[in-house]
Amino acid sequence: MTADRVTRTASDAWHLDRTFEGPTGTVRWAALGPADAPPVVLVHGTPFSSYVWRAVARALAGGHRVYVWDLPGYGSSHMEAGQDVSLAAQGRVFAALLDHWNLARPAVVAHDFGGCVALRAHLLHGARYERLALVDPVALAPWGSPTYRLLGANSGVFAQLPPDLHRALVRTYVASTSPRGLHPEVLDHLVEPWCTQEGQAAFYRQIEQNDQRFTDEIEGRYGELALPVLVCWGTRDPWIPVARGEELARRIPGAELRLIEGAGHLVQEDAPAELTAELARFLSRGPEA
Repeated sequence: MTADRVTRTASDAWHLDRTFEGPTGTVRWAALGPADAPPVVLVHGTPFSSYVWRAVARALAGGHRVYVWDLPGYGSSHMEAGQDVSLAAQGRVFAALLDHWNLARPAVVAHDFGGCVALRAHLLHGARYERLALVDPVALAPWGSPTYRLLGANSGVFAQLPPDLHRALVRTYVASTSPRGLHPEVLDHLVEPWCTQEGQAAFYRQIEQNDQRFTDEIEGRYGELALPVLVCWGTRDPWIPVARGEELARRIPGAELRLIEGAGHLVQEDAPAELTAELARFLSRGPEA
């Protein structure tokens, strides 16, 4: 394996081979594509990891330098008791990570919670982007399903579930993102980081720490976004209705809205080719006048 590649095997392994010591713990990351190509950063959401971007990242790497990373407390990045994994903390980590990579104005593509992270880093922490694509992001109130709120309000209780019951809960929760149904191996990969002793506690910790106040702080500022913005949304998203995508696009000056027909919340898994085509088109456009 070379220093700047994500490993791929017959089992579709996904390995982040570099680290960044961030303010809330070690972040694992990797980069794909030519070092001198235009940079694009992919940001995942919850309860996922950069693994959901694997197909898109590999496709975009033909013409871009693609950066992927696992948020602290997620995937292969550091997890520990007492860790700050709030959306506020993740926004600060992302801004610091861009500085670490020496990326002054990358393109950014962000999904789910990653949308809030990217928006907070830009609006509150001075991170500058060349353009921004938001894929079924958490950005508008209200959000948080009854199940999500129940888990967050009782995180200490759920963290003590027997491992088999915890695994079943997480598996059902993650599977609910896709009306088409996730491939069993993909579902296994997304669930597994949450099923170690550290991962079980981390799963409920990230839910407990996050609530609507982190989007409330920035929602009134979306009109300030002065860069090209693409909003992509799965038309069958069971977690965040497509109407939120339409509303978000209306609030952002000049934003494009692209609906991915039949896809659920994990558009990357339900419709990777369609999403990649939209992103490649958006990323290849010339500078705005």
